[in-house]
Amino acid sequence: MSQPRLRLFPADEPLPRSSRMPTGRALRWSSPLEDGAKAAVTVFVTQGAFVRVCAHAGSDLTNEVGGVLAGRWRVDRSTGESFVVVEGVLPAAHTRQGRTYVTFTQDSLVDLNSELERRYPGKLMVGWYHTHPRMDVFLSGYDVWLHEHFFPELWHVALVIEPHKTSGGFFIRMPDGHLDPHRYFGFFELTDSGRSVVHWRNLTPEGGREEAAE
Repeated sequence: MSQPRLRLFPADEPLPRSSRMPTGRALRWSSPLEDGAKAAVTVFVTQGAFVRVCAHAGSDLTNEVGGVLAGRWRVDRSTGESFVVVEGVLPAAHTRQGRTYVTFTQDSLVDLNSELERRYPGKLMVGWYHTHPRMDVFLSGYDVWLHEHFFPELWHVALVIEPHKTSGGFFIRMPDGHLDPHRYFGFFELTDSGRSVVHWRNLTPEGGREEAAE
């Protein structure tokens, strides 16, 4: 018998609202592994959310930590392309963790749903994140299992951060649902003042790093 698909969001699945993809006020950070591939969803991250997720990633440099990403799921009204905007970060409490794993317990799931409603009312869990201290940016077999069972939608993303190497990337499904555990994507940084806060060494901004430093 196949294992039931567990979810961190309500049974009534949300529908995306029509909006304009905010590329005009964003800086694109590219992964060297994208190879021109077109993922099922484009990721935008606010600077506040980026700073918060990096702060949590650096809070334990020995054991893995993780949590969920809160934000909006939208469809561009002109192109029909799907995109998510990561606006909030919810570190998971009550986890079991070690050097090579982090496990969300039942108490973790209850707490995450409560915190989402309290801190980010009206927002969705658009994905999750965790760290790989002294490893690399990839999804393990367990990571893939967790993503498939807890975040099964095309628009759900998984962020992996390697705090020692100052690197990170998003794992995003292809339009046919395929997920490559070794190919991570970059994202669009929504800049508040035109100055970047992204410091991951494995990603490159369009136009080069000089553009990000301006």
